[in-house]
Amino acid sequence: MGRTTNQHYIPPVNFGYVENDLYRCGQPNELNFPFMEKLELRCIVWLAPEEPNQNVMNFVDDQDIELHHLGVLEGGNASDPITEDMILEAFNLILDKKNHPMAIMCNLGRHRTGTVVGCLRKLQRWNLASIFEEYRRFAGPKVRILNEQFIELFDTDLVRIPIDPPEWL
Repeated sequence: MGRTTNQHYIPPVNFGYVENDLYRCGQPNELNFPFMEKLELRCIVWLAPEEPNQNVMNFVDDQDIELHHLGVLEGGNASDPITEDMILEAFNLILDKKNHPMAIMCNLGRHRTGTVVGCLRKLQRWNLASIFEEYRRFAGPKVRILNEQFIELFDTDLVRIPIDPPEWL
């Protein structure tokens, strides 16, 4: 009898389905790559100030995924809050269907990723209680009130909506 190998598919930390062909997570490691391959990503929006680790960079190259490192736009360190410019640049990529399937990532998929997703939810006209519940679910005990305040005050009128937006917008 032939022996079969069982492939395990392990999602990265804080992985979540945001919308059709749009995902969120923290930085994946080698154990997560088989799972990530199944997503058939075209694009990753990387929000952390530092580069992804070399294993992720190799995975991105091997899979022919376009990596947009937005975290360097502002410099600073990982605990600095995300900026309006970074959110708007992320939305230029997120709302362009040719970039899908796509993943939004930062180191742990909590704060910067959570803020971008929270602003997206506001653009989708979710109520604030639901937006904050989702943000807190991924942030765990490390909720940053400044991020929630940023989401609440984010002006969705600044977002350029493409002519042919994703169906979930």
